[in-house]
Formats: sequence, structure tokens, C-alpha cells
Amino acid sequence: MNPGDHLDHYRIDSVVSRSDVATVFRGTDLRTNHPVAIKMLHPEIEIDPSVSDRFHREEEIERTLHHPGLLKAVPDNDHSRSYLVTEWFDGLPLRQLLVTEKRISLERAVRIAVRVCDVLTYIHGHGVVHRDLKPENILVDTEDHIKLANFRFAAKEGSPRITFTNLSQVLGASSYTSPEELKGNRGDARSDIYALGVILYEMLTAKLPFQGKDPFERLSGRPIPPREIEPAISPQLQEVVYRALEREHKDRYSSAHEFALDLTHLDRVGIAERPELRDGQKQMAPNSKKALLYVAVALIPAAIFGLLIYFSRR
Repeated sequence: MNPGDHLDHYRIDSVVSRSDVATVFRGTDLRTNHPVAIKMLHPEIEIDPSVSDRFHREEEIERTLHHPGLLKAVPDNDHSRSYLVTEWFDGLPLRQLLVTEKRISLERAVRIAVRVCDVLTYIHGHGVVHRDLKPENILVDTEDHIKLANFRFAAKEGSPRITFTNLSQVLGASSYTSPEELKGNRGDARSDIYALGVILYEMLTAKLPFQGKDPFERLSGRPIPPREIEPAISPQLQEVVYRALEREHKDRYSSAHEFALDLTHLDRVGIAERPELRDGQKQMAPNSKKALLYVAVALIPAAIFGLLIYFSRR
């Protein structure tokens, strides 16, 4: 559709974003004159039963959840096509902030993470797992209020698993996919916690914990200690990140509430012994010696020159 087109009770004003499955428009509800966001499936995708089923599940989930950190669905059962309508939120995707600002301040990163935890606590309490948590799906406004968006891959506890042709490729390629999902297991609440751990790491360091192209590095490798990239990160905050990124989901935070509790009370967080931290300290010592050696070598010519001047004047 084009700006200026009408869709049932809505006017299409502009295109916000496009994906392989749907287009998101900014529109106007002609009954209230309020701005809205309209997510519409592409016509060629709409005929795929598995995609259509997933879209309707997304619609069902968004209409049953009510939280300040979620886009409020506009009730409308009179649809001529498959689309979702939600309130309009004047915010930017967190991905855009990461691109434009590179590294987000520690205080702001923690504040955003705590607010995402609050939303996750709510949806997990209602039996819903997001399963596609990434910076593209977190909207942030100028006061760091957030909205968690895009429940395309969300699942409710006890609901049948929907087969989607490209699901494995999409989730497998994501840097935020948990190790258990990479193994083919269905994600649960702790998979969302892992994804938020990756996002927090990225906000703090402007890098991903695993930077290789092979996603299966997450099944055996260890993340680079965040403090090696950004020394301003406290040992306690680094420990919180590590607990969210534990390879075994049973070792992660048991809930998003517990995750948020540590983020808001960093002074109470104990520091665990971790092999990567010991390895990092061992690597730092030889590097420091090398640096001192280079400085000493660089000073030798200056010392010789100084001695020559001294003896030439005697």
C-alpha cells in the first residue's frame, strides 16, 4: 500500500519499516484521529498457512497482554486483510541508538535493561516467551521509556508448536539466540534472559560477546570479559552480565525479576570465579611486561644522546 491509501478504518500515512514477512506503517485511526502503527503481512506471504497461523497467534498474544512496556493493541475485529493495529509510540529502535551513539552510558544501559526486565517479568508471568528479543524489537523514547515489540515468534506455554519454513534460519542467524535454541530446543523464559544479557553486553561495550560468524561458538566458547573492552564497567555489573549469559540455561537467572534485582542492587552482587577472568589476568601480565620493554628500548637512544651531550661539554 502507499501513503494516502485507506484500510478499513485507517489511513496509511507513511512506511516505517519492511521485513521479509510484513510492512509496518504509521497511520491514523479515522474514528479517533489518533496515530497508530499498522503491521500488514505481504500478500504473497499471507497465503502461507503456517505464516498466517503465526500472525494470528501474534495478534492474540498482543491483544491479551496489557502493560505500559507493550504496545497497546487497538481492538478491531472488522478486518478485510491480515494486519495488526497498535498505539503509536514516539520512540526509536534500540538498534538505531546503538548505531548512532555506538556505546550507551553505563547508567542508561542499566536503566533500559531493568525496564526490559520489568516487561519480561510481566509476559513470563502470563505464560508468554518472546523468543526474538533483540535491539530491533525494543523501542526507546527520549526519556528511556521502552516498548517491547514484535511478538512474531512468541509462544505461549502449552500451545502447539507452529512450523515455520524460515524459523530455524532466522533464529539460528541471530546473535541473541540462546544456546539451547541453537540445539533445536524450544526457548523458554531463560532464553529471553540470555537474549537480554547479549543486549546489555552490547549496550555496555558496543560489541557482541561472541564476534565470530559461527553461531555455534556460543555452545563451547566464552565471551570476552566486558571489562577488557570497557574498564569503567564494575566487577559486579560484569558478573550480572555473565549470569545472564550462562551457557546452561539452568545456571542463568531464574527470572527476569531476579535479573533486575541484581541490576538495581549491584553492591550486593558477589563475584564468581570464572576461567575467562583468570585467563585474562594471565594474558595481561605478559602484555604489561612487553609494554615496559618497548618503552625501555625506545628510551635507549635518548639516553645515549643525553650522555654524548654531557661528555661533549666536559
